[in-house]
Amino acid sequence: MCGRFTLTVDPAQLIEQFGLAGPPPAALHPRYNIAPTQPVAVIANSDGPRHVELFQWGLIPAWAKDPAIGSKLINARAETLAEKPAFRTALKRRRCLVLADGFYEWQKLGSRKQPQYIQLKDGRPFAFAGLWESWRPAPGADPLHTCTVITTEPNALMAEIHNRMPVILSPADYAAWLTPGDLPAAEALALLHSYPAEAMQARPVSTAVNSPARDEPALLLPVAA
Repeated sequence: MCGRFTLTVDPAQLIEQFGLAGPPPAALHPRYNIAPTQPVAVIANSDGPRHVELFQWGLIPAWAKDPAIGSKLINARAETLAEKPAFRTALKRRRCLVLADGFYEWQKLGSRKQPQYIQLKDGRPFAFAGLWESWRPAPGADPLHTCTVITTEPNALMAEIHNRMPVILSPADYAAWLTPGDLPAAEALALLHSYPAEAMQARPVSTAVNSPARDEPALLLPVAA
């Protein structure tokens, strides 16, 4: 799964990396421990130029009666997207990039779990494949935009840490994933696969990251495994 991640880079780097038409929202600031139900930076598929928006992490389907369902839908398995009612329509119509520059996963070592911080070897920001929805608490009310991060089978690096990993899209696939409107499910699913292990690295970090209240650069410092 993917339950925590980071986005710490300069906004100018996001503009260059993702071909943004303008600067990210002023509310976007470096985050070292992004947790479910918090705002996350996304680029949603649309007809216009690319821009960053802040969506709530934890997808709430448009038909949901209780928004609490979002806390259970922070991740979506790539293998079952086309079947699950919560995700199948979004797969065809509402796809997004969830921006990050690293993520955490907990490796089971005996009786304890060691948090590992995973990023690309070159340190550049990247995008998880995501889905988004708009949910209204009542007719005519302002919509709440939410999203989920898609996961898949782990590559060789991640298999040593966990049995799932988030789908990290290749930059060459951004345009296809962000196709406005309908995209056949088969075409969308073809973009969802494990990122090459040789392009990634992991290091053990402090268990301080276990608390979503902690959000500081020191969380990224390596510790002895």
